[in-house]
Amino acid sequence: MTAQFAYRGRRLAQGLAVAALLFAAGMTGSVHAETIKVLVDQAVITKLPAQVATIVIGNPLIADVTVQAGGLVVITGKGYGATNMIALDRTGAVLSERNIEVVGQEGNIVVVYRGVNRESYSCTPNCERRITLGDAPDYFEATLLQATNRAARAQGQGAQGQR
Repeated sequence: MTAQFAYRGRRLAQGLAVAALLFAAGMTGSVHAETIKVLVDQAVITKLPAQVATIVIGNPLIADVTVQAGGLVVITGKGYGATNMIALDRTGAVLSERNIEVVGQEGNIVVVYRGVNRESYSCTPNCERRITLGDAPDYFEATLLQATNRAARAQGQGAQGQR
């Protein structure tokens, strides 16, 4: 009779362990979700099942996703951090779940600190101003304004040249 109680005890412990794993998986979304690493301001291409109808992004300030034909997905790093991507079919069934980690670029970037204010430069090979999250607001806005004005003027002159 003691062996029978020991067997039942082991089976109960195994069952509780499986239940705990299933509960943990439900709490975190997925036990084995693949992580896709993306550099901020860059994009990666990945493939999802062709029957994907809806993509859900946990935090669109961190990553943006564009679905292309044939299940191709372009993931663009928008801000530093981690989020997730869930792919659903037309019935709402989960086809895929992946974690997305957006990290900063390494190499060829020079960061200058002026007290607490930060400025970023892309040095490939000459150092030029770069718009980077975390830069001082005045530097960021001035650099963004220059880039926006330049792009607007290029589009305006390009349209005039086509007439």
